[in-house]
Amino acid sequence: MNRRLLFASALCVTAALARVPRGHAQQPQRFLYAGVPGVGNAADHGGVGILVFDIDHGYTFVKRIPTWTSPEGRPAEGVRGIAASAAAGRLYVSTSRRLAAYDLATDKVVWEQNYGGKCCDRMAISPDGKTLYAPAAGAPKWYVVNAADGTLITSIDKEGSPHNTIISDDGRFAYLENQGRVTPYITVVDAKTHAVAKQIGPFDDVARPFTINGKQTLIFANVNNLLGFEVADLTTGTLLHRVAVEGLKTENSPVHGTPSHGIAMTADETEIWVSDNTNHFFHIFDATKMPPVQKTRVHLRDEPGWVTFSLDGRTAFASTGDMIDVRTKQIVATLEDEHGQDVESEKVVEIDFVNGKPVRASDQFGKGARR
Repeated sequence: MNRRLLFASALCVTAALARVPRGHAQQPQRFLYAGVPGVGNAADHGGVGILVFDIDHGYTFVKRIPTWTSPEGRPAEGVRGIAASAAAGRLYVSTSRRLAAYDLATDKVVWEQNYGGKCCDRMAISPDGKTLYAPAAGAPKWYVVNAADGTLITSIDKEGSPHNTIISDDGRFAYLENQGRVTPYITVVDAKTHAVAKQIGPFDDVARPFTINGKQTLIFANVNNLLGFEVADLTTGTLLHRVAVEGLKTENSPVHGTPSHGIAMTADETEIWVSDNTNHFFHIFDATKMPPVQKTRVHLRDEPGWVTFSLDGRTAFASTGDMIDVRTKQIVATLEDEHGQDVESEKVVEIDFVNGKPVRASDQFGKGARR
């Protein structure tokens, strides 16, 4: 980054900090952190780095945190996963080559690991900020990592290609999704012992992105070759419902290889939002009924591959860079970088600060985790 851009970024940060209300009960400053390239390795939607946006001031661009540059002529090093812990004051970023921790106060790298070159896909962090579960890249296992220094605690073997990870809000269980035709299951791991507790499924096809309800009784999962999702019982492990979007073409996405890649539950657990990669919609289902019933949809500016929600539950963050009001279903903002270029990313987290210190961070999967 040249001096002019560095100076402009510094001015943006200073302006954002100047807007903090004075007094004893300061309101949190809310920022959205987006890893780019955040859809594959294409750097044409935001470039390379971690981009920070001011949520309370129209998602204006604040700063760009440098990550890793690639040699001339080689594809950019795409961000595969992102997680944050307010308790630890850290932001964690993974690519297919490494896993790194950033200090949220300084934006500097605290540690970096590559675990023998087999690292890392979409990871998750425990609510206490002490443990990361990180899917290996190119190896059938998850790494259980000490979040303080990146050292390996243990690993969990899992046949297939490890991909998505959720840790429950109570920190008791980790949910592991891998891609593999012979294993159309989602694995539940006891987070205290790191042992497999149960398998959920089989699903009708390979499981893809998924979300769980707060009581950990239901799981909602995209599966290959389905525009929609399936619902399974987390208590018994059995498949309950197959829910399809009707009346639209269902071609597989050239980016994700399936019609639906992205699913989340609203904070009040009344709705399920599902990505339509083929037709560029979010389809919204009434989750107060079983099986859930489609109620409306939102058209997006590009192919959506992910959806998550703000910590207050009022805004849906689309990977297309569209910010959507959950109540009205209207797009209220779109992300742009410091050059006015559209930003797209499937790897976003909200981090709230008070007096410059992180106080809460969301989960990149579904509902925001209160940490």
